[in-house]
Amino acid sequence: MADGQTPITDDTVLSDLQRLTRDSLPAVDAVFDAAKAAVAAMVTEDGRVSARFIDLHQTAAHGLAWLATYQQALHQMQAWADRLADADRFTEVERLILQIAFGEYLSQIAGGIQMNQTEVVRCTDLGLTRADLSPLDATAPAALMARGNTQAARTRLAQLMQDRGGELTVGASGLDDELEMIRDQFRRFSREKVEPHAHDWHLNDELIPLAIIDEMAEMGVFGLTIPENLGGFGLSKSAMCVVSEELSRGYIGVGSLGTRSEIAAELILCGGTDAQRSHWLPKIASGEILPTAVFTEPNTGSDLGALRTRATRDGDDWAITGNKTWITHAARTHVMTVLARTEPDTTDYRGLSMFLAEKTPGTDAVPFPDDGITGGEISVLGYRGMKEYELAFDGFKVKGENLLGGETGNGFKQLMQTFESARIQTAARAIGVAQSALDEGMRYAQDRKQFGQALIGFPRVSGKLAMMAVEIMVARQLTYFSAHEKDADRRCDLEAGMAKLLGARVAWACADNALQIHGGNGFALEYKISRILCDARILNIFEGAAEIQAQVIARRLLA
Repeated sequence: MADGQTPITDDTVLSDLQRLTRDSLPAVDAVFDAAKAAVAAMVTEDGRVSARFIDLHQTAAHGLAWLATYQQALHQMQAWADRLADADRFTEVERLILQIAFGEYLSQIAGGIQMNQTEVVRCTDLGLTRADLSPLDATAPAALMARGNTQAARTRLAQLMQDRGGELTVGASGLDDELEMIRDQFRRFSREKVEPHAHDWHLNDELIPLAIIDEMAEMGVFGLTIPENLGGFGLSKSAMCVVSEELSRGYIGVGSLGTRSEIAAELILCGGTDAQRSHWLPKIASGEILPTAVFTEPNTGSDLGALRTRATRDGDDWAITGNKTWITHAARTHVMTVLARTEPDTTDYRGLSMFLAEKTPGTDAVPFPDDGITGGEISVLGYRGMKEYELAFDGFKVKGENLLGGETGNGFKQLMQTFESARIQTAARAIGVAQSALDEGMRYAQDRKQFGQALIGFPRVSGKLAMMAVEIMVARQLTYFSAHEKDADRRCDLEAGMAKLLGARVAWACADNALQIHGGNGFALEYKISRILCDARILNIFEGAAEIQAQVIARRLLA
């Protein structure tokens, strides 16, 4: 076996790497099982899991969610490596990514998982004893922890990344050729039409030009997963991931334009009437109709069951009154999916209904020209290009036929049906932002000279870049797995939540480290990495903040 400064993938042990990683998985599973039992004991009251006790032991519960995420991520990395090996595409780059990923994540499981910069969940927090961790002392996990993520391995990976030049996406994705063709198409579009202008759109706080939106519509972005008989392309959620990833790599605002249509289409597909599907979906797919999601209210955040905006009968129609906030792309859109309370005596999710509220697209001078709706822009650090708004509804009229599904009281259930897809796509957006950070960090590290050599020649710089590449691939495989489960029509809220949880952390870490590589220049607005850092920060907040996401995962694991 190689010593501590030699990558495990030295020629003498190349054939052993996949055996080592595969043989390590039972140890991870055993530790997770022990942790699940220990945390379950903490949060059980009178034989049942208690929501009050989950809150009381929140660090343990959320730590279990992170441990489960690492467990699933390592299993998916193994599956990725096996697929590539079977196709004879498992090169030295992929081997290094695999060994570093296992070395790092196994070490964190043993010593403490980084939930964020200041919160590390340790085995003792989960109620684990030294005996519970003994499976990690076995030969395979011990070898990977000792020699998997070394400076030599990171330096070698960074060198190979440089050798590939130009296109800096490292490692085969493990997807089929059709999906890789889709990736190439959208990577070209992103590189030619988005990247040269994205930083100016950000600095000037401009809306993404309608010409770009029109081109995206022509390429099918807004109808990717809508069935062909309803005007879409009928593609998979895996295709949605690839498109979202590459568009967000160019600019998260562009990547997120598709999210508005994805959410609206999923709502209508799952909860709409046949007439609503036939009317709305072809127009959404073609880009003729641009939708926006209107769910969140001031002071409620993720507690959607506490919404106060109300919809009251107005003859055959409805009138909406109340306040909403953090509404993305609100001014230019044609229809709002509005969650409102239709049962005034209720105080939870059971009295909520969803509406397809038509509106007139606004202009810069008059963003909301319709009666009964006013709005103001929220100034934001990043995630620009569509703009964020607060909206006030005062008797805003909605046609009776636009009550989603034709029945009241189903709004919360209808919204829950979209969360799997929304979180999968958010994870894909996070991967795109992380890859953009790696692109900028690599470019600067190669070009910038210090003390007579390029920055990438310094081990801590090349090590940062290597770890970015590794964690991007880990998040990517977890996201693709959740999309595959969704495509197979299997429940995947757990997997989608894990992908979003990890992807958001990876995006922020990549952006932060890429800015660090830039040094003082990274703090200058003229450098793209300053925008990428701002854009990355939102990913840990929207579509369920990291804490809420961990809470949801924990409750599912312990149920």
